[in-house]
Amino acid sequence: MMDEAAEARLKAYVSDSNDALEFKLVRKEEDVEDDETSFSPEMSHQVFGDSESIFGYKDLKVKLYYSAGCLETYLGMSYSEKLQTDMYEGVEPDEVLSKMTEKLPPKVHDKLDSFIKSLAQDENFRPAGELLHSFSVHDNDQVRHFEVYKADMTCKDFKEYHDRLQTFILWYIDAASFIDVDDDQWHYFNMYEKYTSTSGSPCYATIGFATVYQYYAYPHHTRPRIAQILILPPFQKMGLCAHLLKAIYHQYIGRSEVKDITVEDPAISFQRVRDYVDAMNCMSLSSFSRELLLQSFNKEMANEARERFKINKRQARRVYEILRLKMTDLSNEQEYREYRLAVKRRLNIPYKRELHDLRKLESALKNLDKKGSVAIPPAEQRIQALEKEYRALEEDYKRVIRRLEEASEQ
Repeated sequence: MMDEAAEARLKAYVSDSNDALEFKLVRKEEDVEDDETSFSPEMSHQVFGDSESIFGYKDLKVKLYYSAGCLETYLGMSYSEKLQTDMYEGVEPDEVLSKMTEKLPPKVHDKLDSFIKSLAQDENFRPAGELLHSFSVHDNDQVRHFEVYKADMTCKDFKEYHDRLQTFILWYIDAASFIDVDDDQWHYFNMYEKYTSTSGSPCYATIGFATVYQYYAYPHHTRPRIAQILILPPFQKMGLCAHLLKAIYHQYIGRSEVKDITVEDPAISFQRVRDYVDAMNCMSLSSFSRELLLQSFNKEMANEARERFKINKRQARRVYEILRLKMTDLSNEQEYREYRLAVKRRLNIPYKRELHDLRKLESALKNLDKKGSVAIPPAEQRIQALEKEYRALEEDYKRVIRRLEEASEQ
């Protein structure tokens, strides 16, 4: 057994892997030494385990740098002290670089000099595939230009590029897995910033991406599902995800064979972007007029949202609730109360089904003279849970409404 003093000494060699990791998207050599260009992961358990810790080093820094265009990759590490393997029997430092290398594609630079030389390749890098959408964003005192491309694995050098790009999901999308690039039902959407290099030539820097799987829907339809979508951290909070989503929609909305567009397990942040884009679209539909919004959700809303914008019924109902809240006079007690009841009735449907099943089970047990009882939660407990669920949902809806109002003012 190790004594307490030894355990305390070993704790000094434990690093939080989220703090130790340093990422960069390098556009020019000066970025390598510029702390302002660094960013961190949101999670690291998919590489370093549930504890998200690295053992065996003091002042550890793990450097994962990418060239902004081609995504040439450098992996290195630094530390002030490494635990000596002979200090404590059976206690060894983690193999940090090998754990990282397992997740990265081949040909990773292990020397910073060779990585810096590779930056020159970005001068000739051009996005693969078809240009779908270009737009500009005012960011502080400058205008920045962005483009979205749709590519596939037949595009020259795209597979190697995508292999590097998809490594970002390990750090920003929970339960992420690399997709099967041999399956041609995958569609790839990539966003870039178009900028001028120090030499004056046009360059493209990677900003984010999305992958969409085209599922078959009986009898002769398809149902595209957005599986992964990510705007890299240095470019978040600029409204870019909404532009990427609009580009994806534009690709499918006009196609008669597309039934609707779905999303696989959307993160809360992405669901808000989706709500905003869908609500903005539905505001142009006659079935979502103010007079009709203050009434119940109906088939016309579901049908028009699906036909015009490929929004599935569940999402159309959510958009209806957002836009109805936007139109509701919250100072009008009766109007606001009717809104809350309408949403709570929808939220309560799964509970009512569960309660029905529990009562059926309880009745079956009695008929079979089985001992024991079925735990049916008290009504008061459900009322409290429902109120809490509603309040959280209303706050999410209000965030979307604020963004809709800001967009209408611009």
